[in-house]
Amino acid sequence: MNLTHPYLDLDGDKLREECGVFGVIGRADAAATCALGLHALQHRGQEAVGITSFDGTEFFTVRGLGHVAENFATGESIAELPGLMAAGHVRYSTTGGASMRNVQPLYADLASGGFAVAHNGNISNARLLRQELVQKGAIFQSTSDTEVIIHLVATSRYPTMLDKLVDALRLVEGAYALIVMTPRGMMACRDPLGIRPLVMGKLGDAIVFASETVALDVVGAEFIRQIEPGEFVEVDFDSTIRSHRPFGEARPRPCIFEHVYFSRPDSIFNDRSVYASRRNIGMELAKEEPVEADLVVPVPDSGVPAAIGYSQQSGIPFELGIIRSHYVGRTFIQPSDGARNAGVARKHNANRAIVAGKRIVLIDDSIVRGTTSLKIVQMMRDAGAKEVHFRVASPPTGHGCYYGVDTPERSKLLAGRMDLAAMREFIQADSLAFVSIDGLYRAVGLAGRDNVNPQYCDACFTGEYPTSLTDNAIVQAEEAQLKLPVGKVA
Repeated sequence: MNLTHPYLDLDGDKLREECGVFGVIGRADAAATCALGLHALQHRGQEAVGITSFDGTEFFTVRGLGHVAENFATGESIAELPGLMAAGHVRYSTTGGASMRNVQPLYADLASGGFAVAHNGNISNARLLRQELVQKGAIFQSTSDTEVIIHLVATSRYPTMLDKLVDALRLVEGAYALIVMTPRGMMACRDPLGIRPLVMGKLGDAIVFASETVALDVVGAEFIRQIEPGEFVEVDFDSTIRSHRPFGEARPRPCIFEHVYFSRPDSIFNDRSVYASRRNIGMELAKEEPVEADLVVPVPDSGVPAAIGYSQQSGIPFELGIIRSHYVGRTFIQPSDGARNAGVARKHNANRAIVAGKRIVLIDDSIVRGTTSLKIVQMMRDAGAKEVHFRVASPPTGHGCYYGVDTPERSKLLAGRMDLAAMREFIQADSLAFVSIDGLYRAVGLAGRDNVNPQYCDACFTGEYPTSLTDNAIVQAEEAQLKLPVGKVA
């Protein structure tokens, strides 16, 4: 993890938004448009940013650690990226760690020409594939799982770039939303289950791809549609669009946590308003877990829409009982142990005049480790709250994610090691309740969860993973072997 950017959760107590990708083809200011689109996706990755462009002859890349504005605020950086086509990536490292060599887009000169790729997601058999490729003589320049895709494309014997990419991705398990650039144009694709999001838009004569619709809004593009699960879309420089479905039809399993937390609330995900979904979650939570109280208070900013829904459904007034500072800067990022413990106070402060003497319903989007929840409950008590009831706008997060989200190991997830009563005692709330899994599904417009064929990927809540987890199985087997007594063989 890179500790040099401003808005890190100092306790590591939020699930990290995977990454964000943006691409545009057929526009004179492609790189500038790409930078603006990435700025709208900054919430998905704040560790590093990169843009690669193509001018018809050469590929150009500019990468940097930190935010989009820190790296692409001047005309000089954009001037280094000429051409009618550009793709970019904002990153929070889920695999590979934080270093410049892992910053995307990744680029390689293949036998068929230049190849650049921006990837949102995680390849859950990347370790095994990497070992096989290295044994065959491949030399890796990064520790990112995305580079595995490049090597698989490079070694494919199929004639066309589309066929090479399809051939490579047939060997891959896990989640991916890819934007690929070659001298012939741009390709965008999603994994067969559509776990990670990707949408397409139109900006004049140019075609735009992005992780979220909000990026299309910001650059002024018209939303066309989402890239369907398992779909490959090719766009030439004359804006000819071709769609391919090489994997056939599959039951989609998009990530339901996009509705809960990852996407910006002004985005549309899976044909639904993210804001409306979050407000609906709060309404479901109020129906399922009512409590007598004086105020509904969100944990800002991610708890606000659900708190509005809870207030509307329950009739309990909504108030900003916690004020968030949006200017927690670099001077606070590497504190002493004592200062680290004050991290929540620097980011959040109780609105004492509102909460003193009141029975409070605190609404947050999730509980991960529980450390931040504990401090916020204590903050309310210190401000004079009479009672503090904690309500969570997602089911308990008790399982790790292997599809592009940086989730702590299960032993560090509060719901992975405690029951509800123990969690309530840990965060020291008067009561604690989570929305049910069926309540979450109702909030996104469904009758409930189909337990035979779930409509979303919800493995972080249920432990039911929609794909194989090859690398994880290998690691578990190795750990089990290491625990055997000396001289014993499994």
